[in-house]
Amino acid sequence: MTETSDLTSVRASYDAVAVDYARLVGTELARKPLDRAVLAAFAEYVRGGGVRGDEGRGGRAVADLGCGPGRVTAHLDGLGVRAFGVDLSPAMVAVARRTYPGLRFEVGSMTALDVADGVLGGVLAWYSTVHTPPAELPEVFAEFARVLAPGGHVLIAFEAGDARLRLEHAYGHPVALDVYGTPTDLVAGLLAGAGLTEVARLERGPDPHETSPQGFLLARKG
Repeated sequence: MTETSDLTSVRASYDAVAVDYARLVGTELARKPLDRAVLAAFAEYVRGGGVRGDEGRGGRAVADLGCGPGRVTAHLDGLGVRAFGVDLSPAMVAVARRTYPGLRFEVGSMTALDVADGVLGGVLAWYSTVHTPPAELPEVFAEFARVLAPGGHVLIAFEAGDARLRLEHAYGHPVALDVYGTPTDLVAGLLAGAGLTEVARLERGPDPHETSPQGFLLARKG
């Protein structure tokens, strides 16, 4: 499959900012209690299973897609989840591997995962779909559904709105990134279209460093 120019730009932009991004956002979760609460609920659903074959620490593996420098992957690991990270940017994966040598990180695209059908207990997309045009989200969510085991859960964090923002400078570097807001009802509908049923949703207002409401949607396969 030929890579789109959007994916090429996203990879190049995050390769450029990787080290500074990791430095600037590394402790971000510490000041966001609602975000931590959503992740804790997701981890509990994954650990609790409902997925046949779950056993041992954390049950089936969870893929943190668009993991960046690995901070949320490590947070899930601290919550007792058997998490690994996948990111489009080789530079981000290199930072994650250096920072968290005990965890697994791979270079890959969430539109074409190197994961067998129906094997994961969970999928996390923590703001990693924000650079995907809404018209392309059905393909992404279909891939999430493909790799999830029946009873597995997906958690999406996203910009809850309908604006499109063009970034040409971020984290101290020139970039070429579009950031798409997506209404929560639309995200829920697209997940349902992929066979993923809504379990819960949360919207919170923007914190001082954000420009739009933030959405979190938890869904289940089967």
